[in-house]
Parts: sequence; structure tokens; C-alpha cells
Amino acid sequence: MYVIDFMEMGNPSDRHVEHRSNPVAQGIGVKYFTLLEATPLPAIRLEVLERVELGPQSKVRRLMSIKYNDLTSVAKTHLPDAVKKIIEENEKIFVEFFNIGEPVNIRMHVFELLPSIGKKTMRSLVEERNVKRFESFDDIRDRVKIDPVKTLCERILKELEGNEKYYIFVKPPDKQGIYLGYLERLYGELF
Repeated sequence: MYVIDFMEMGNPSDRHVEHRSNPVAQGIGVKYFTLLEATPLPAIRLEVLERVELGPQSKVRRLMSIKYNDLTSVAKTHLPDAVKKIIEENEKIFVEFFNIGEPVNIRMHVFELLPSIGKKTMRSLVEERNVKRFESFDDIRDRVKIDPVKTLCERILKELEGNEKYYIFVKPPDKQGIYLGYLERLYGELF
């Protein structure tokens, strides 16, 4: 996970009693964009935007999923930077999304769910990938004239906030919305 806030003295407004007076970190998972809260091991100090491995050798324990509204204002401020880092580190995965994106229904393509992409840009994306598969973010920028990182980042942030009808990358909070499950498909195809 990427740390998006670290409160060394705890978070007095946290809904979890154990986090009110003990150190707590908020972060975002690097694979499925899950918002997380964790307790660092004793004497561990975490930095904002530090990547912390999760598992037996982790610097944190007691991981729990949280919702967007549980994030501190500091965490919300650093969230876009963390999401952008995750997208850039997984360029191959997200470029592949542009190669496999398909219609959601007969009236709308998944690309139209991305900010600033309408019918014309969607058609351009589909036509270009039919000529030749996209190979990188630069390839998409050059051929379709959009910033894929910015566009994906904006969409993922909207999904994390909730209140969307369709969710491309993030599982909907409280199962409210239609989850299209592209990350599972992308990881399944590439790994």
C-alpha cells in the first residue's frame, strides 16, 4: 500500500477506538485501490507516499478496509498522487485496459465512463487500437491525443468517492453500483 497519511499520535476522530490514541496510517492498496487503515509496528515511523509491503514482513499490522469518508483531509489531499503513482507503475496493465475495453451496454462504451471522453474520442480509441494495439501511455497520447494517466486517475478517484452507477476499477462501496471488474480481468490476462 501507499501511505497517504500517518498520524503518530493517533486520530481522535477515528471510528475505531484503538486508532484514537495509537499511531495509525491510512493508505491505498496498489493492486485494487482499496482504501486501508493500519497500525504501524512499535517504533516505526511512516512517510506520506511511502510504499509499504503487506505480508509477514510488513511494517504494519491490523489492516482494515475503510471508506472514502473515513479518510482524513491529509489523506484525501495525497490520494491523487498515490493513485497516479500506482497507475504509472502499472503502465502495462492500464495500457491493456485501452486494448480490451468494450461496450457496457448497447448505448455506452466503457471508455465513455472516463472523464473528458465522449463518443468521438471513444471511436478514435477503438479505431486506433484496431489498427494496432496500444503499447504505452505515450503511444495513446500520440495517437488519440488524451492523457491516459490523468484520465484514469480522475476516474479512479471518482470511483473511490462513490455514488457512481458503474465502477470500472474499484469495487463499489456497499455493493451500490455495477462493478465491471476490469482489474481482475487485466491481472488475470497478464499474470
